[in-house]
Amino acid sequence: MPKKVDHQERRTRIADALMRVAADQGLEAVSLRHVAAQAGVSAGMVQHYFRTKDEMMAFALAVVRERSQIRVTEAVERLGPDPSPRLLLRTMIAALLPLDERTRDDGRVALAFLAYTAVRPAAASGLHEDTVQLIGFIAGLLPPPNADAAAAGLLALMEGLGIYLLGGQYTAAQALSALDAQLDLLFGVDGA
Repeated sequence: MPKKVDHQERRTRIADALMRVAADQGLEAVSLRHVAAQAGVSAGMVQHYFRTKDEMMAFALAVVRERSQIRVTEAVERLGPDPSPRLLLRTMIAALLPLDERTRDDGRVALAFLAYTAVRPAAASGLHEDTVQLIGFIAGLLPPPNADAAAAGLLALMEGLGIYLLGGQYTAAQALSALDAQLDLLFGVDGA
């Protein structure tokens, strides 16, 4: 009787290998051959699950997004019922920032994917809508006036802090201090 193959497990194994290669060596090192070697499988098996580098990258980004969603959900649940909008935003953004080694790998992959999409816009097909939705959600938590512009600015701050954290220019404490300073400007120092 033939052995039953768990295709999702293989795809995830290959995607994890891709993420390790991208996190350790950058996206330019991501190739079918390198990913196959990291996963301990043949290049043919990688091609069976991902026909192109774009498909591999999109799957890896989906894995990073899923991990990020889990981190945010768990962090928000720890707040209990009815947290203030300021505390909710701080908690969500802190959960998304690469503040420790575990989240840095995901951050490196996400940053590498964004750089990749800068020269291959078709690979970023879903990112625009995700960004619009995120800005809308954040704007709904911010005080008026100009909540939409403030939300876009807060998202840009988060991305910039992520880059500084990944590059080693900021420590976790410095990034959280900058985030708190911006939230103080938006909500007032008393957190209203």
